[in-house]
Amino acid sequence: MYNRRASGILLHPTSLPGRGIGDLGRGAYQFVDWLHAARQRRWQIMPLGPTGYGDSPYASFSAMAGNPLLISLEQLVQEGMLPQAELEHAPDFSPSHVDYGPVIQWKMATLQAAYAHFSANASAAQRGAFEAFHNDQSRWLDNYALFAALKEAHGGAPWNQWEPAIAQREPAAVGEWQSKLADRVRFQQFLQWIFFDQWQALKQYANARDIQIIGDIPIFVAYDSADVWANPDLFYLDAQGNPTVVAGVPPDYFSATGQRWGNPLYRWDVLAQRNFSWWIERFRVTFFLVDIVRLDHFRGFAAYWEVPAAEETALNGRWVEGPRMALFEALRRELGPVPIIAEDLGLITPDVDALRDELGLPGMAVLQFAWGDTPANPYQPHNFHRNLVAYTGTHDNDTTLGWWHSLDAKAKTHLQHYLRLHGDTIAWDLIRVALMSVADTAIVPLQDVLNLGSEARMNMPGRPTGNWSWRVLPEQLNAENARWLGELTYLYGRVPLADPADSSGET
Repeated sequence: MYNRRASGILLHPTSLPGRGIGDLGRGAYQFVDWLHAARQRRWQIMPLGPTGYGDSPYASFSAMAGNPLLISLEQLVQEGMLPQAELEHAPDFSPSHVDYGPVIQWKMATLQAAYAHFSANASAAQRGAFEAFHNDQSRWLDNYALFAALKEAHGGAPWNQWEPAIAQREPAAVGEWQSKLADRVRFQQFLQWIFFDQWQALKQYANARDIQIIGDIPIFVAYDSADVWANPDLFYLDAQGNPTVVAGVPPDYFSATGQRWGNPLYRWDVLAQRNFSWWIERFRVTFFLVDIVRLDHFRGFAAYWEVPAAEETALNGRWVEGPRMALFEALRRELGPVPIIAEDLGLITPDVDALRDELGLPGMAVLQFAWGDTPANPYQPHNFHRNLVAYTGTHDNDTTLGWWHSLDAKAKTHLQHYLRLHGDTIAWDLIRVALMSVADTAIVPLQDVLNLGSEARMNMPGRPTGNWSWRVLPEQLNAENARWLGELTYLYGRVPLADPADSSGET
């Protein structure tokens, strides 16, 4: 299922070269070419959904929709769906960071121009393709498009601040708003059609080069989302639509009061009565976009931390049993065997290990978590096993270089003694360890390949703003970086045996 011994790069599409923000145009295809040159066979991304406050891909307005900001405007021009003149006076955006406010304002206005051009000039084939997409994805698309149009009509306010009738989806109010916002709903459907079309073309390009895409499904969804607004009976909400209990994690070594995430919690009993149809649809849409799924906070499917919504911290929560095997059995009945990676980081109890192992899923090991501890630490390489995905770091970690400079003396000494190194080339040293390990799959954030410091960190958990903005410069995706990574990949047996290329020279 996983094409044993492969490696790849972690890079979210927003970090690609593009106009103001990474997109699905030329920069994305050049990145796939670079991956191929570097003999990588996995591209791991974060959730692709439309983002809201904080710009986090893990706090999306929809668990199934795509982010319109990733649409390539240049491709729309090439396809005759946007006049070239619309791009001639584009702002001078930074190539190294995403400034989300100005990017959103300009890009959404330009996408509106593309929609107006499509409405007036689309060919019969284009209109037919749009309608076919709408018919195929209507199970989630209609709810999302109405939600997005309503949110726009209410100045971006969360759905629980709308008029009570439409907030609670009274049929008369739904019908009235659907009629009133018909063109804005169609605009949102148009954006999803373009996103899915461009993404599918990029995915096919990657797959043709033996590169599989690893996507990401966060276990919980945002309260202010089409998912909760359209399916309130699937969540623990009161009569006014407010959460009664929310997600979090209990107190631990890092926080005496735990973490109160605030996501609404599922009514797994109701989901089970409906054969988990909402979750199966979520998986179906995600597997239409990616080849492999990383299932975030996997431990929540065994048991999750329930916090009363009135509590300000996660201190007074409790463990509640999750759906366990029932969800995954329903998934297999509907979609067959699907490739999933279990994100099993953090405090993992034996029942979580047992569920992962019963399902036969690979877990994760992060090398940055390995040091300054006893030899029993599961993230130390001598404890690795084959059914595992090894990482130097993740999107929530500092870059390896930045992490090394802030590492405490005990952990630093342990790592140096363990690997017999000085640390002058720490990023590439850990890349080498991940690639040489017995783990079937090794994933490296692109920042580590580029030997970048903390300035290139993607996310700092707990910081509400200033995340998700780093971007790679086109010249950083060069042949020299690809050659070095490709040589190590070959050296440690992570290229197909049928690959006729030889790799020689000192690495």
